[in-house]
Amino acid sequence: MRDAVLAHSINQACAIACAGRTSLYEAINCGALRAVKRGHRTLILDEDLRRWLRSFPEIKARGASNDSRR
Repeated sequence: MRDAVLAHSINQACAIACAGRTSLYEAINCGALRAVKRGHRTLILDEDLRRWLRSFPEIKARGASNDSRR
């Protein structure tokens, strides 16, 4: 059986998501990212971090003929 990580500290979540602490706390404060407390420690459940990352808009590729900078 594979060991699955269930929760991440803020620092771990930042590293996994390639995001800064401010971005994470802003997402938590506006309700976009769910966080839980264990004593004084703030944890982000793995499924909530993945859901938050999947909520970002997808970048649509532009065709080479549409690139006006060339």
